[in-house]
Amino acid sequence: MILPPPTGGGKGHNLCLLYQSHCPTAHQSSDPAIARYAAEVHNGREVARRLQALKQRGLIPDIAVAHLGWGEALYVKDVFPDCPLLGYCEYYYQAQGADFGFDREFSTRNGPEDEWRVRSQNASLLLSLSAMDYGISPTPWQRSLFPPEYQGKIEVLHEGVDTDRIVPCPSASFELPDGRILHKDQEIVTYSTRNLEPYRGFHQFLRAAAELCRRRPDCLILIAGGDGVSYSPRLPRGQTYRERLLRDVEIDQNRVLFLGTLPFARYVQLLQVSAVHVYLTVPFVLSWSLLDAMAAEAIVIASNTAPVRDLIVDGYNGLLVDFFSPRKIADRIGTVLDHPERFIPLGRAARQHVIEHYQARTSVARYERIMQDLVQSRRIARPEYSDFSMTSHG
Repeated sequence: MILPPPTGGGKGHNLCLLYQSHCPTAHQSSDPAIARYAAEVHNGREVARRLQALKQRGLIPDIAVAHLGWGEALYVKDVFPDCPLLGYCEYYYQAQGADFGFDREFSTRNGPEDEWRVRSQNASLLLSLSAMDYGISPTPWQRSLFPPEYQGKIEVLHEGVDTDRIVPCPSASFELPDGRILHKDQEIVTYSTRNLEPYRGFHQFLRAAAELCRRRPDCLILIAGGDGVSYSPRLPRGQTYRERLLRDVEIDQNRVLFLGTLPFARYVQLLQVSAVHVYLTVPFVLSWSLLDAMAAEAIVIASNTAPVRDLIVDGYNGLLVDFFSPRKIADRIGTVLDHPERFIPLGRAARQHVIEHYQARTSVARYERIMQDLVQSRRIARPEYSDFSMTSHG
C-alpha cells in the first residue's frame, strides 16, 4: 500500500501491514471449497480491520496493490472506496485445459464434483476482480484463464528478471560440495526449482536422468531445489517426493547430485556452467527459473505446455519436449550434448528475448507508470473504470 506524504509534500511511502492469516473456524468444514473460502474471507477481514485503523488515524492511501488469490483484496474498496486498487492476477482456476487433472499420476479427476470444487476456488478471486480498477497478469496464457469480461482491464506484464546480474559467463565455474570444480565445457545437465515436486515435472526429469546415466558415462546431472511442496498434492507428514521417487527410479548417485536450495550467486553459477538446462511444468504459473536460465544463455529444454509456449519457440530460443516422456527428454538432452556448437544460437536468442521482453528494470518502470496513471485518474475526477483508459503494454 502506498500512502501519501504525511505533510502534503514530498514523496509518499510504502506501508507494510502484518495480519494473522490463520482462521480458527476455516478448517471446521468438511467441504474443502467452503473451508478455503472461509479462510480467504478471514484474510480479507483482517486486512480490512487494519486498513480501518489507518483510516481512523487519518491516513489515506494513494493506491493499493494486492494479489487477488488469497482474499486480501476483498474489502479494500469498502474501507477506501476512492483508492485505486491494482490487482495481481496470477491464476484463475480451470477444470479444463490447465493444471487440474493434467498429470493423472499425481492428480485425479473423479467426476463432476471435483470440477465444481475447482470452480469454487475462484469465489473470493471473482469478488476481488469486480472491485479492482486495473490488473496485472505475468503471461498471456495466465491472463487468458480469467473471465473474458475482466481481461480487458488486465495487462500482461511479467515482473522480469535482473539481466545485469544473470549473465552468460564462459569462464564460470561451480564448486560441488565434495570440492570438485566444474566448468562449462563438461557434460553438465541442470534442473532447478523451488521444490522438487510433480507440478514442476521432477518425477519426469528424474526418470530422464536415470536414462542419461545409462547412456552417457561422462554426464553429470545437478538438481537444485528443496524438499517441500509448493503446489503439488501434499504427502503424509515427513515424506518427500524425492524420497518416494528414488524408491522406484534407479540413478547413479555419484552423477546425479542434489544440491538443495542455493544462494542466488551460486544459483547463477550453476546456470552459467550448464550445458543443458531442463525446465518442466504442468499448465500452471510460470517459474522465474525459466527466465533465469534463458538470461544466462543456457540451452533450455522445456515442456511443451501452455505457459512455456509463451516464451519458448521450439528451435529458435529453446527446445520443447513432451512433458510425459522421459525418454524423449533424454533424447533431446543427448542431441544437444552431442552437438553443442549447433545449439549456441538458441541460448543467445533466449537471452535476447528476455532482455527485450522480460527485463526487470523495464517491468518496474511500467509498474510505476501504471500506478501513477491510476493515482492521477483518481485525483482528476474520481472516475469510474469506464472513464479510465490505459495504453496496453506489450
